[in-house]
Amino acid sequence: MYVGTLSFDLLLGDVHSLKEKRSVVRPIVAELQRKYAVSAAEVEHMNLHRRAVVGLAMVSGDAGHLSDVLDRCERLVAGRPEVELLSVRRRFHGDDD
Repeated sequence: MYVGTLSFDLLLGDVHSLKEKRSVVRPIVAELQRKYAVSAAEVEHMNLHRRAVVGLAMVSGDAGHLSDVLDRCERLVAGRPEVELLSVRRRFHGDDD
């Protein structure tokens, strides 16, 4: 069994309130969940309106498949024009851990 996690540190564009922040972050989280069957949520900077950290996790029996899905998730978030991807943190846990 393999477990992979990603956390995305995001700078949001023209956002002036927490309500506007939610309207940017929620669709990203929903698309990750829908397209790639991962668990995803906003996990940090809840009270800052221009920053967000989105975390996701996935479990797979195949390390190659897990790595491929995490790569796709990273490309999806990096390609969103309404956010600037400041950093990505990836963790991979396998049977040897």
